[in-house]
Amino acid sequence: MPSAPTPLTFFPARPLGEVDAVVMQAAPHRDRAGVGFRRGDVGTHTSRTIMLAELGTLFDAVPAAASEEEIAVAIRQANCLGKQTAATRRSTRQRLAELYGLDPHVPVYRVLRRLWQLDVAGRPLLALLVAVARDPLLAASAAAIVPLAVGADFARGSMKEAILAATGDRISDAILDKVVRNAASSWTQSGHLAGRTIKVRRKVVATPATAALALYLAHAAGFRGQLVFASGWTKLLDADAATLRHLALEAKRAGLIDVRMAGDIVDTSFDRLDPGFPTPAPSSQEGVA
Repeated sequence: MPSAPTPLTFFPARPLGEVDAVVMQAAPHRDRAGVGFRRGDVGTHTSRTIMLAELGTLFDAVPAAASEEEIAVAIRQANCLGKQTAATRRSTRQRLAELYGLDPHVPVYRVLRRLWQLDVAGRPLLALLVAVARDPLLAASAAAIVPLAVGADFARGSMKEAILAATGDRISDAILDKVVRNAASSWTQSGHLAGRTIKVRRKVVATPATAALALYLAHAAGFRGQLVFASGWTKLLDADAATLRHLALEAKRAGLIDVRMAGDIVDTSFDRLDPGFPTPAPSSQEGVA
């Protein structure tokens, strides 16, 4: 059996008893549940993809400030997504909530809604970033996509090994096959893959807004200093270090983030991106997988 691809680093290691430059910069992460991360070995991709079309339709139908209940009513009662049965409407709302929060008390959802309005071209990447933050199966599958050379064929076996490495024997072969199909579709929706029967790697184009979100997630996960530009979050953007730094400065000029870079020193702040960062309102009912 071939070895599993090396997983991307979405959360920094914090070795006990070790103090070095890397550990000093990779400060203990904030409460991941409070920001909106979901961890574990199960996820939405056992049954659905990132549902980019449904997400766009929903965001067109409900304002950014809509409450969790108002969003649920729009989906289940007003049927803004055009689903034929009540069961499908309930299931769709549940899966979208798993992937994106659908609650303004969840910081990552607030940030997504703000950036969604600002960056139409970047919407597929914005959705992917948040979905990776909230679906461990999709996050595991990234190891089979991001390192692929542009133009290379996508290998289902490589993705299967990546997901198995993250989940062990906790999902059946049938479910694993479904996860691989759904994840491949999601990476196609995000622009990383193209094609139907035979999928090939494509390079995505990062924007200041997608860079701001990737850096926000890296910082929330616990990366500090230069490491915010080297995390799994920024690797999803297919951009080199120089491009990422340029995009970060563009995001600063756009009033999205604050960043200071002087040689090896990098200091970031996200108060302008989400004034509520990092603590959600006390009434939040957000769960953690």
